[in-house]
Amino acid sequence: MANEAPGKLVRAATGTSNKPAANRAGKRHKDTGDWRSETIQRVREIVKEAIPDVVEEVKWRKPSNAMRGIPVWSHHAIICTGETYKNKVKLTFAKGAFLENPKGIFNASLEGNLRRALDIFEGDKIDKTALKALLRAAAACNSKNATPKR
Repeated sequence: MANEAPGKLVRAATGTSNKPAANRAGKRHKDTGDWRSETIQRVREIVKEAIPDVVEEVKWRKPSNAMRGIPVWSHHAIICTGETYKNKVKLTFAKGAFLENPKGIFNASLEGNLRRALDIFEGDKIDKTALKALLRAAAACNSKNATPKR
């Protein structure tokens, strides 16, 4: 699914909706109805600007997230996820430990061997330029490591 065109219909990990994935993912965060919803929507816009052919899906629907799931952005593999918590929005980069972090945008999960995260709290300003650079680097890392189809 990673090579699908933007707006292409995709199935959620646990559902069969015929709505575009971005619409389903957006609904998950409308439920919070506060700054977290706005933050996820802003991140969604930045991701699409940085990587126009990114695929967004909703995965991991479970009772602890009221079956709304988590938005997941992929390009040949998972780039990052966007989870909402009571006091923050967490963007977790699947291969963040392999990415340069010159602007110090990662501020969480710094001790792991693979993932890195960016915690965004209410009132935080997102460094759009740094986030776009990080997203593009993650997509490039995934593309470099993508296995060719036979």
